[in-house]
Amino acid sequence: MISANIENIIVKFLTQQATAKELTELEAWIENSENKKIFDEYVKINYGIDYNMNEFDSHKLRMKLLEAFDKEQKALKMKKLRKLMYYSAAAVIVGIMATTFFYRMNFSNEPVAKKLVNNIIKVGTDKAILTLEDGTSVVLDKDQKYEKDNVVSNGKELVCKTTNKKSSEIAFNYLTIPRGGQFKLRLADGTDVWLNSESKLRFPVAFKAGSLRQVELIYGEAFFVVSPSTEHKGAKFKVLNENQEIEVLGTEFNIKAYKEEENVYTTLVEGKVTVSNAASKKYLTPNQQSIINLKNRDITIKSIDAYNEILWTKGIFSFKGKNLKEIMTVMSRWYDVDVVFQKAAMEKIKFNGVLSKNDDIKAILTIIKKTNFINDYEIKDRKITIK
Repeated sequence: MISANIENIIVKFLTQQATAKELTELEAWIENSENKKIFDEYVKINYGIDYNMNEFDSHKLRMKLLEAFDKEQKALKMKKLRKLMYYSAAAVIVGIMATTFFYRMNFSNEPVAKKLVNNIIKVGTDKAILTLEDGTSVVLDKDQKYEKDNVVSNGKELVCKTTNKKSSEIAFNYLTIPRGGQFKLRLADGTDVWLNSESKLRFPVAFKAGSLRQVELIYGEAFFVVSPSTEHKGAKFKVLNENQEIEVLGTEFNIKAYKEEENVYTTLVEGKVTVSNAASKKYLTPNQQSIINLKNRDITIKSIDAYNEILWTKGIFSFKGKNLKEIMTVMSRWYDVDVVFQKAAMEKIKFNGVLSKNDDIKAILTIIKKTNFINDYEIKDRKITIK
């Protein structure tokens, strides 16, 4: 059984974000032969990689890595890096992508900095628009502080403070995340909400003690870690959406309900929820996902790796068995661009990979190109053409 901590370090290792301390911890864990098997199986199952160092010029790769390692992290002994490379130098992309990914790898004491290329298309960042109960709109930008009444922001997270003020009516705020943005919200009850690009949430300024706690995901994607009902006099928590209602007691789950998509997805990470609409009601257990078809309103349930669905909250793109159309839809939201395909057939090409959201869009497109999934790409203004 792999612990959540080790699983998180593995993902950070594969996406170039592990610190020296985390690499040391991973290296020590992998020294156990049973853990080595667990590691290999985890990478193979979750990211479709069956890595073999003999498949390409391993000596050249080693020299490249050691050169970067010596420059960035002299405090770590070289033998530890060699062991890590031997155990998994897997780059999380099938075949040639493994080589490409590791050529770009750097290790340091701090997470890898954003790679910016001289390009008008910038990497997404923390930003949002807060609409207060009186209709006033406030732009929340990364690293800029804001505070008014019982809401405060540090540029990455908006926190609703608890208040002793009593009112017969519940006032609501809105948090809107534009394309190219993301933001975290802590509700007045302690519930944490991560909002993805192009999302909008309606939430109360405060909750009434012992009464139903309710928010509305108007559109987009959000990951919830709900404060348990036992801490709020048994008050349940609900998330409304135009196409469904989620009821929870205290749990972690992800909802994806974008306006232009044909389905609404709810993924349960921990706890228990019910998903319902006018047609039916379903119960979810951990590692299950409900899918509502917006045409016929049917709700279907499937088993998945829930952790894979929430990696976006950790700064990671995880594409397991996704087609290029789905991948480029995600990219268009994060980088605030439009993407078109020269040939419709290319939209259905499947791709496996785990990539950092801090990477420049050119770097990601180049990786996909080098795997021969696409012939080329062109960037003009804010439009990307896949060839």
